[in-house]
Amino acid sequence: MLGLRQPKTRLIVQKCFYSSGAPTHMNVQNGIAKIVMCDQKTRNSLSISMMDHLINNISETSADKSTRVIIIGAEGPIFSAGHNLKELSPEHGKAQQNKVFSLAATLMTKIIDCPVPVIARVDGLAAAAGCQLVAQCDLAFCTEKSTFSTPGANFGIFCSTPGIALARTVPKTTALKMLLTGQPISSHEAEMRGLITKVCSDLDGEIAAVCGAIMGKSRSVIELGKRFYYEQVNAEVKKAYEMGGRKMVENLQIEDGQEGIRSFIEKRKPQWTH
Repeated sequence: MLGLRQPKTRLIVQKCFYSSGAPTHMNVQNGIAKIVMCDQKTRNSLSISMMDHLINNISETSADKSTRVIIIGAEGPIFSAGHNLKELSPEHGKAQQNKVFSLAATLMTKIIDCPVPVIARVDGLAAAAGCQLVAQCDLAFCTEKSTFSTPGANFGIFCSTPGIALARTVPKTTALKMLLTGQPISSHEAEMRGLITKVCSDLDGEIAAVCGAIMGKSRSVIELGKRFYYEQVNAEVKKAYEMGGRKMVENLQIEDGQEGIRSFIEKRKPQWTH
């Protein structure tokens, strides 16, 4: 049949990245990269070292065309307690303080610019910049016991940067209640307000199912779609529709876009280039 391609044999490929003393470790298997924060001594704080490692982990794995999904999780009962406040003390000076928040911005934009979906796997507390990290991920799943907070005002440091991700994820009143009071919200409230995709009784099973659904799609189409989502989301609606029309036509020019149309017409499963 015209346009039919030979099916590809799937191989189980696993790569493990461990470094003694590093605040993260990483495992890549069958296109799924799992990055795990493992600095329980600092409650998986987003220290300079932690952010450097997360940025490098995301960059390295997303550059590999076989990577289809990235999952960010954590060891222990705390996903992340936020920035390491010891690194922000007056003794370290303004230069280091600027470095911390510059790195945080780089990490968040790295998630936005990542060509594959980034999923937060939360099984515990996500506070301050840790909550920001969850809000910035493309999807986020958590257990029932998980909680979310932006308690910086309690320590004299308003959670201004976490509020950027929150304001773009949850309604204004939810974001401001979290920011102004520092009080945590439950997993179910986080789900109801849109901070969390789903509260799960089987966290890994739910994430595996979502990863499977994503991996059934074309990598190049998912990359195109994710990039466009972030390009258009804050655009004026008429401008967004203009941009969207051009993007749909661009999508139809790429090989997998054409294969998708052919497979629909020929009533068969598509054979993606990846």
